[in-house]
Amino acid sequence: MAGKIRKPGVYLLDSGARVTDAVTAAGGVSRGASTGSLNLARRLIDGEQIVVGTTPAPAPPGSPAADPATAIIDLNSATTTELEQLPGVGEVLAARIAEYRTTHGGFTAIDQLREVSGIGPRKFDEIKTRVRI
Repeated sequence: MAGKIRKPGVYLLDSGARVTDAVTAAGGVSRGASTGSLNLARRLIDGEQIVVGTTPAPAPPGSPAADPATAIIDLNSATTTELEQLPGVGEVLAARIAEYRTTHGGFTAIDQLREVSGIGPRKFDEIKTRVRI
């Protein structure tokens, strides 16, 4: 846990723990801070860092992250709207990816995308370089 949290650090939580459990283990948010856009109901992934009360710095104009056509998308934190930026991924497939993430406690490997209904070998090849864990 990092950011605007009372006791930043590394915490060992039970399998299946959620972001809210990590925030609680770290003593809650600092006075005046907010969990902002954190999805408190999301299951944690082993080794991930939760940052509370900060927003990512905007990408400089012209950088790869500023161009949706070349942006690398995090499978474990992307919204369905962000997932729709991937080649060949529409509203329905983005929802399936998000559902897989929720039911399996997140992605631990990019290859797990192959387990999502609607992602065959060709589509996987198109999007595998555009995503990260």
